[in-house]
Amino acid sequence: MSVEAAFSSPSKLELRDSPQVARNALADGFAVRIGRWAEQTGATPVDISFLTHAARELALAACDGHVCLPLRELSGTTPQAARHALLASGAAIEAGSRMLPAAAWPLVIDGERLYLRYFFDLETRLAASLAALSAAPPADAVPVERMRAVLDARFPPRPDAGPDWQKVAAALAFNRRLTIISGGPGTGKTTTVAAFIACLLELEPELRIALAAPTGKAAARMREAMAARARGLPESVRAKLPGEAHTIHRLLGATPEQGHFRHHAANPLALDLLVVDEASMLDLALAAALLDALPAHARLVLLGDKDQLAAVEAGAVFADLSAGWRFGEASAARLALLTGAPAGTLTQGSGEGQGATLIDSVVWLTESHRFRADSGIGRLAREINAGGGASALGWLKTSADPDVVWIGCEGIQSGAAGDAAAHEPRSWPSAAALTAMENAYAAYFAALRETPSGEPPSVRVARVFAAFERFRVLVAVHSGPCGLAAINAHLSAHARAALGLDLAAGPFWDGRPVIVLKNDPVTRLFNGDIGLCLNDAGGATRVYFPVADGGHRSLPPQRLPEHDTALALTVHKSQGSEFAEILLLLPGRPSRVLSRELLYTAITRATQRVTIAGVEPVFVAACAARGERFSGLGDKLLGQNL
Repeated sequence: MSVEAAFSSPSKLELRDSPQVARNALADGFAVRIGRWAEQTGATPVDISFLTHAARELALAACDGHVCLPLRELSGTTPQAARHALLASGAAIEAGSRMLPAAAWPLVIDGERLYLRYFFDLETRLAASLAALSAAPPADAVPVERMRAVLDARFPPRPDAGPDWQKVAAALAFNRRLTIISGGPGTGKTTTVAAFIACLLELEPELRIALAAPTGKAAARMREAMAARARGLPESVRAKLPGEAHTIHRLLGATPEQGHFRHHAANPLALDLLVVDEASMLDLALAAALLDALPAHARLVLLGDKDQLAAVEAGAVFADLSAGWRFGEASAARLALLTGAPAGTLTQGSGEGQGATLIDSVVWLTESHRFRADSGIGRLAREINAGGGASALGWLKTSADPDVVWIGCEGIQSGAAGDAAAHEPRSWPSAAALTAMENAYAAYFAALRETPSGEPPSVRVARVFAAFERFRVLVAVHSGPCGLAAINAHLSAHARAALGLDLAAGPFWDGRPVIVLKNDPVTRLFNGDIGLCLNDAGGATRVYFPVADGGHRSLPPQRLPEHDTALALTVHKSQGSEFAEILLLLPGRPSRVLSRELLYTAITRATQRVTIAGVEPVFVAACAARGERFSGLGDKLLGQNL
């Protein structure tokens, strides 16, 4: 493998929750490799020494999901000295150099940022694609009068004089080929897009539309939500709505070769409008592949929540794009004409447009229709997003709101952040936390034990799935007593005991939930898909997965790609899912993966009840930590003079 390809595979970046020793080993190996590369090109020992130091820090940053590393972050030197030493080593080159396109330098310095060449090329390509898409008007111009008429039919007048931001978002999507809609749970993103699609189909009945999401679960939820919103539409429109939502990998046509797809710039997707839900999970490489495969005339609508966790792999594309919003005067005037909103209210933007990297393409939805103004989950989400850990904890501990519960453990002192999972206090997780998890799965175990007379197998599968999807345990880390492996092992043993199963039996016991960890086009299973192992009428075990029509398909457990038990999920893997209740288990000591984005993402997976089991200092520290990702995407877009 060439040095510039050392981090070109997403699998190389899945170390965010791994023990520190694994990250160090990867970083050390990369530094040695790049040092040897420089040595072969004639670099001096002094230059090689600094180069390997910088390469190691860049590798550690990549493991944490950063696309680049600001030169100021390189320890032991100034940005100016770092630039000089890296260029002198012969392993780095300045962006914009005439030699860059024809060269194979493994590192690139762009302004004040240091990149691995692979990430620099990806980010540059993505920025160019986004800039072109945002600047180009839709190919199918529709008269303003017709657009306003269909919008008015789908978005009735509001009693107040302020803008209907859902209507504004739909009008924006009419006028732009790139529309980015950010909003928290229940703010109406799917409702808005369903109404926009209905409007578009009334004007252009033959439009080819595709729905997609990064994971199978998110795609299934998107399909269900769109189907629910479609019930009030005319039959002529409803019949033309897309009946399926794809994972992005499936839409692009994933191949056995990592990162390669059947659809790309030379073989674009056959569609006119693509809507991507849960776009906060888009990493840099997948976003670039998606934009490459978009036809030149097509519209793209990205839906997501800018406050959620970024992708597991490198990049925070959606957060970069939706960090701020602003409409220019001409765009604001047109949107006002289409929606009836006062033009002055549409030109304010977010903090005078601060953070807006894509002018006239981004809109925020902030009014939640899921949580009441006094909702416990809603209040907790707001306090966490504001960084108010102490006040949120104080309210959690004293609140009589049954929607939010705190299970604490007193007397544990927090240590230094890092992978200290092996040294967590033995008293955590507490017996109360473990009991709460076990009790919450009681309804699922009861559904497994039920054997109604004459019940068809398909009915049992649907019934058991419905019971399982009501609750989930979410964890922040992989290792240690509060990590994914330990909690899944504990819950699996409890499940077998509760169901009266032989503890020595095989791994595919009746009721075991599994999550797919690797894309497998052959079985049409993709990373994040969740299935249930259930015995059929003859006693043979099959693994059932939901399909687009609302049913389920099954396959023998021996055909499963790489997988794990899914009684507990990491918060990252839960993105795109929704449960009535969740229990979030925090580790007993601080960890570098804990952040307010992680807490917010976890609690907003629930619609009815949230339980947080944690240690007080760890919770407060997580609320204070921002999950910042180093990236140059925003600056590259601003440089396009959008």
